[in-house]
Amino acid sequence: MCRNCAPSRNNLVESFLTYIRCELNLSALTVLSYGRNLRQWTEFATEGRPDSFDPFSVTPSDLRVWIAHLAAAGNSPRTLRLKVQTLRAFFRYLMKQHGLKSNPAAELQLAKTDRPLPVFVRPAETAAILDSDLPDPESFTSVRNHLMLLMLYSTGMRSAELQSLLDADVDTSAMRLKVLGKRNKERIIPFGPELAQAIERYRAVRDAQIPPPISPELFLRPDGSPLYRRLIYKIIHDMLAEGGAHASRLSPHVMRHSFATDMLNNGADLTAVQHLLGHASLATTQIYTHISYRELRRDYIAAHPRARRHAGPATDPDPSDSSHNP
Repeated sequence: MCRNCAPSRNNLVESFLTYIRCELNLSALTVLSYGRNLRQWTEFATEGRPDSFDPFSVTPSDLRVWIAHLAAAGNSPRTLRLKVQTLRAFFRYLMKQHGLKSNPAAELQLAKTDRPLPVFVRPAETAAILDSDLPDPESFTSVRNHLMLLMLYSTGMRSAELQSLLDADVDTSAMRLKVLGKRNKERIIPFGPELAQAIERYRAVRDAQIPPPISPELFLRPDGSPLYRRLIYKIIHDMLAEGGAHASRLSPHVMRHSFATDMLNNGADLTAVQHLLGHASLATTQIYTHISYRELRRDYIAAHPRARRHAGPATDPDPSDSSHNP
């Protein structure tokens, strides 16, 4: 168990959140989401008196009432699914750690959701932004921001991984870096000369502006303190928006999607992309093949001279004509 993480005996919800954070190493955003869901449920279950909450007396019917209430309030299937997953995980924890006999959430049906295709920026737009919006070599923030966008697109790392990336874990000589991903899993990501040069340029400007000692993270603010999540989002969003990127969302994660899509469209092996992204399951990576096919079909329809022609009268081929056999 991590230091300073002793679970509270008086609050099973907080004890559960401590467990998934310290024992299961779930991300901070996942812990935040689970905590929000459970507090919302305890408020509902106790009619606003969460101090009286007793999870050992909960029945499947109690949980169905809450889910039905959320559905009637207009919550999406995806939201309902996340609520059910939270309840299941919480009661599994009580069974494992506190002697609960059965999981009342096990009987809840998960709402079916249509998995949307990831949003990405087209390669030409990404290239135009990176090549035309070159950084001012004398400006710390300009050099840093350009490097952040280039690194997200060149490596496919998550925003949280970029935020926590340590300067010591970036080797420009070997052109590789080490990131700490979900559940504290480390992975090595290679990169090319362009990114290596951009990193060295940033390090030179950073070291000239910020006196030691400085924080160990690679990306810093002008005062030497680390970046935070909202600032990373704002920097990348503004750069993409000002560069004229056309996408329904402009965020750091969109650059991760763009990295995966462009890798596959240019012939990368699916398993290799899985390892670069740090996906535990190949099925998670396979969604990008749907994007690749969609792009392939769009390009085919746009480029082939007969692709958009209306079909003529249908005719059956002559079975004796061997030219129709594959």
